[in-house]
Amino acid sequence: MKKHFAALLPALFWTPAAVAQEAQDRGIDTAINEAIAPISNVIVNIVFYSVPVFGADFPLIVMWLVIAAAIATVYFNFISFRAFRHAMQLVRGDYADPKDAGEVSHFQALATALSGTVGLGNIAGVAIAVSIGGPGATFWMILAGIMGMSLKFAECTLGVKYRNEYPDGTVSGGPMYYLSKGLAEKNMAGLGKFLAVFFAVCCIAGALGGGNMFQANQSFQQIVTITGGETGFMADKGWLFGLIIAGIVGAVIIGGIKSIARVTEKVVPFMALVYCTAAVIIILAHITEVPAAFGAIVTGAFSPEGVAGGAIGALIQGFKRAAFSNEAGVGSASIAHSAVRTKEPITEGLVALHEPFIDTVVICTMTALVIVITGSYSNEAGMSGVELTSSAFESVFPWFPYVLALAVVLFAFSTMISWSYYGVKCWTYLFGEGRKTELVFKVIFCVFVVIGSSMSLGPVVDFSDSAIFAMAVANIIGLYILFPVVKRELESYWSRLQEGQIKRYRTTWLIHTD
Repeated sequence: MKKHFAALLPALFWTPAAVAQEAQDRGIDTAINEAIAPISNVIVNIVFYSVPVFGADFPLIVMWLVIAAAIATVYFNFISFRAFRHAMQLVRGDYADPKDAGEVSHFQALATALSGTVGLGNIAGVAIAVSIGGPGATFWMILAGIMGMSLKFAECTLGVKYRNEYPDGTVSGGPMYYLSKGLAEKNMAGLGKFLAVFFAVCCIAGALGGGNMFQANQSFQQIVTITGGETGFMADKGWLFGLIIAGIVGAVIIGGIKSIARVTEKVVPFMALVYCTAAVIIILAHITEVPAAFGAIVTGAFSPEGVAGGAIGALIQGFKRAAFSNEAGVGSASIAHSAVRTKEPITEGLVALHEPFIDTVVICTMTALVIVITGSYSNEAGMSGVELTSSAFESVFPWFPYVLALAVVLFAFSTMISWSYYGVKCWTYLFGEGRKTELVFKVIFCVFVVIGSSMSLGPVVDFSDSAIFAMAVANIIGLYILFPVVKRELESYWSRLQEGQIKRYRTTWLIHTD
């Protein structure tokens, strides 16, 4: 431990002269990586600790999330199927009372939460899952996504129920609040406060790293790729790209959740439509191969052959991708959903059902199906991640790398502005509400955009990814304790809905966001 601490000291106490010398000798990136790596590696190994399952490594954190999702699905009597139609009515604003407390509509809250989960994982992560686990990984990914809907329902219901509502009309909610306030009602105030603080600290770290630096870095790499590669104009202009993105992000997040929601309600549908339209066109172009692709997905899900490509390997890869993509159980999305205008907490839980469905069952499955149909997962054995997805789409659209670059930048941008909101709410939970407190974090967040674009900070991003999934440890412990609260809310709301006591304000298919 002393060795690790000694390695971290230079990063903590660098003087400007030391930084300059370090940059000259090894480069700032390398120096910071080497300083952080010992601590980061320990934390990563703990959070993503794996156990062997029939010869394949299964991360315990994924098992933790999937088991919780399965329990929630059964406990709430398959609410994701029973309430899907009513959830759509809520999303389009049929039951929205503009006089209710809150800052955004149901649709805006859903779009903001989706912008935090729909991102590079849908493009790159799915490709990795299919290339390692085979087509069968898609089956397990869909199953995990469907189960995740019930878990998302529970955490977003609690987010609204235990949120703080302030005189100026603003609200603050999320796991920090339902862990501390909800567990206090169960005479577990000490445990609740500890879990809430632990969650908030991890969320801030995740917001600055995986929700910011990683997004900025990966989007910059795509811009470099389409502008001439390592010899192109943008190759050494990470700082310039970072400043531009930081300026745009800053202009959005300064306005708070209402400003973020106005952007995400336009960007999320647009980028999802562009990406899914391209996928549908490719699927139609290979329509005769679709039955064989679905056959490969189903048989691959239960195939006993091998490990990595067999049933266990496919299950592990599919569950991992679903858990990492839709973040059901992590608790982050409930922070955005808590800002909704409603007096019925259960309504936002029902709206949140759509999030894992859109993220995993629709978009991730589209990516996987294109990769399977085009045969890219087997024909391009040397490729993985974004490169593999790009190759699959490029087989039909030679110009698709440019569209993919746009999609990556939009996905990254929307993820950044959503995670800035998650981070700022956890920051104010720890350090007090107030515009000045919020502004401090927003400035820090924008600075980290430039850092992420300019530097290659592998261990730092690894640490932040670990922090994001460490949030699930605290969150799910609280969810298990508070599941009965959600069930009572659901039974009360459902009985009043069926008796006609819940007022319906609109009957159109238009989505109202004002």
